[in-house]
Amino acid sequence: MSAEATAVGGRTDHKRGTVAGPQEQGFPDDWHQPLRHVRAGQLSEDTGQTSGMTRREAISADTVGARGLWMGETHVAAHTGSGDHHHGDSETAIHVLRGHPVFVFAEHGEEVRLETAPGDYVFVPPFTPHREENPHDEEAVVVIARNSQEAVVVNLPSLVPEPHRGDD
Repeated sequence: MSAEATAVGGRTDHKRGTVAGPQEQGFPDDWHQPLRHVRAGQLSEDTGQTSGMTRREAISADTVGARGLWMGETHVAAHTGSGDHHHGDSETAIHVLRGHPVFVFAEHGEEVRLETAPGDYVFVPPFTPHREENPHDEEAVVVIARNSQEAVVVNLPSLVPEPHRGDD
């Protein structure tokens, strides 16, 4: 991330936009921490990635000192889709900003497709394999929030596990 995060009333480490904790900044308690401001142009692609999409980190331990939250954007170009993946033990909330992305997951071994529109929300439970697709002519952009400081991304070969073949 080339630009800096802004810590109003606090000290910012310009290396990556990280902010020292409240006691390190001289604040008496957690009630007097400064707000952090990450501008749209400051989002970093230096985070977990999956083929077919671009994740941009905004709020994290690295950018603002978050302790239990990761937030950013995902961009999926027109007529593309991501690889299959999950986010470990993180819960993921998604808000559709632009476009009409399709979220695909497996239920009872069959693919299920959630077709979305701007303003919609999607919840992805922990360890749930899924992928994002964009079958339309415009880029799809979503805001993502996770209950983790990390952008946990586990890329997978498929939405459903391969059947165990034994010793054939």
